[in-house]
Amino acid sequence: MSPLSPKKLNILWTNDNPVTAELMVFMYAITAKERKLWDEITLIIWGATVKLVKENEDIQALVQKAQRSGVHVSACRACADELDAVKTLEALHVEVIYWGAPLTEILQNNGKLITI
Repeated sequence: MSPLSPKKLNILWTNDNPVTAELMVFMYAITAKERKLWDEITLIIWGATVKLVKENEDIQALVQKAQRSGVHVSACRACADELDAVKTLEALHVEVIYWGAPLTEILQNNGKLITI
């Protein structure tokens, strides 16, 4: 499905507060996917959240729970390289790619994007 599909939600997650992660990011993504509110949800891990995922086992468990519910989880390759987190992310089966161009496409074409 194209990142611009009207039934596709992209969540750009940059806030590394664990409470926000648990009670907004993952709560919404998992619930929305399980209730079929969106056909596809992609959670984009970017910036400080890369470090949070790398270092916090509770957050890692939430990443896996989101994946089991059908949320696609992807991370910024530049951030992961800078924070030495690629191996951890890949071990969690998180897609690790350069997100600059895809994010620009979403924004330029009015794709559905929540930023947190």
